[in-house]
Amino acid sequence: MYKGIVTMSRKITIKNIAEMAQTSKTTVSFYLNGRYEKMSQETREKIKNVIQETGYEPSIVARSLNSKRTKLIGVLIGDITNSFSNQIVKGIENIAQKRGYQVIVGNSNYDPESEDRYIENMLRLGVDGFIIQPTSNFRKYAKISQETKKSLVFFDSQLYEHRSNWVKTNNYDAVYDATQACVQKGYEDFIIITADTSLLSTRIERASGYIDALTDSSLSYATYIIDDGQTTVEDISLFLQNTVRADRKTLVFVPNCWALPIVFTALKKMKFQDMNIGLIGFDNTEWTDLSSPSVTTIVQPAFQEGEQATKILIDQIEGLDQEERQQVLNCSINWRESTK
Repeated sequence: MYKGIVTMSRKITIKNIAEMAQTSKTTVSFYLNGRYEKMSQETREKIKNVIQETGYEPSIVARSLNSKRTKLIGVLIGDITNSFSNQIVKGIENIAQKRGYQVIVGNSNYDPESEDRYIENMLRLGVDGFIIQPTSNFRKYAKISQETKKSLVFFDSQLYEHRSNWVKTNNYDAVYDATQACVQKGYEDFIIITADTSLLSTRIERASGYIDALTDSSLSYATYIIDDGQTTVEDISLFLQNTVRADRKTLVFVPNCWALPIVFTALKKMKFQDMNIGLIGFDNTEWTDLSSPSVTTIVQPAFQEGEQATKILIDQIEGLDQEERQQVLNCSINWRESTK
């Protein structure tokens, strides 16, 4: 039986482990890939002890040659800069690490061409599957799945054009309920400041929740479409100055995470905390509780969304569950000073 700690200046290989455990390289490879059916408990313990003593870490490439899996997951995010995406990635990595997988993350910026490049590069690296925040070009995902035989799980969007695996939040219901609550608070005029809703089903759901809640209460609304990277604080300030009536209680809804701080800055210039203007947005919890005034937000369980998407994907990769799975998680509403 192997005993003692070995200090080696060169990189330890499967061959070294096999020699120390007094077994074959094939047996060590089987052990690393969880194939224990033809292995005695004594042999398993020997290999386990050697690996622990040497601190051996098998390379992804070496393991993939034997298992035909790379243990790599490709993750494609629309916008990595906001807190929602950060929490999604943390949730994905939490489950991936527990299941022995590594994660490659790409930021598409909601650009279909950029998305295509990331997918092609990830396929060249041999990823076992994808977790994707999709753009509106849904048909290509069905083609990718069919041609590459790779498992795909979508988050933050529900694909209507073909059957698929996805995890999302109840965006429509959460916005509808929050808007109805604001109607009850006495708001009279309503504004939605949003990015182009045609790019993502999530944007459609949020805008529809707002509009339907107002329609059901026989209320009208004004709309301002913003362009990420193009619309400035001054642009929004000018729109609000021309739209908001001083004698009316007005609610401003911002469904895009990245747009909320821009709109908040514009409203601060107007000193909206001293006016009859309310503000409600999505996520941004890293600053909305600390701002003055603090901002009411609909908060998505992003970490849990990332975890659930990863569980579904890995189960499919490993053949544990081949049924299509869809899951809807509930948002929460943090009522703060901006809608007092």
